[in-house]
This record gives sequence, structure tokens and C-alpha cells, in this order.
Amino acid sequence: MLTHFQFKPLFENKNIPGWSFSFYYQKLRYSGIYHQTGKIEWSAPTPKQVDMEDLTSQIHELMLYHVYD
Repeated sequence: MLTHFQFKPLFENKNIPGWSFSFYYQKLRYSGIYHQTGKIEWSAPTPKQVDMEDLTSQIHELMLYHVYD
């Protein structure tokens, strides 16, 4: 389970979609950019491939809840 999820808009004009996000998972900090299309661009380090699908799903759910509420 990921913890300490945070996000913020990429642009001052909040009508322009795009958000940066960060969270902790298994004591490592991960971050990236979440695009309006749902595409995620990971910053280094990237999650292990075995965890990628689960983390991507959790991020989508959190973004839908917080951004598209």
C-alpha cells in the first residue's frame, strides 16, 4: 500500500491539466507526472515491474477521487 500520497498542478493556470505526484511505497519515495489521459511518467527511481500494475491502479483511483471529484 502506498502512503503519504501528494499531488499538485503542473501549471499556475489550474485549468491546464497535468499534475505532479509523490508517495512512499516500501520505504522508498516515488514521484512522477500524471497526465489528463491517465498516462504516468515516472521519475527515478521507478517502481519494480512486479509492483507497477498495482501502483498505477492505486494512483488512478486517487487522482480520480481528488482531481475529478
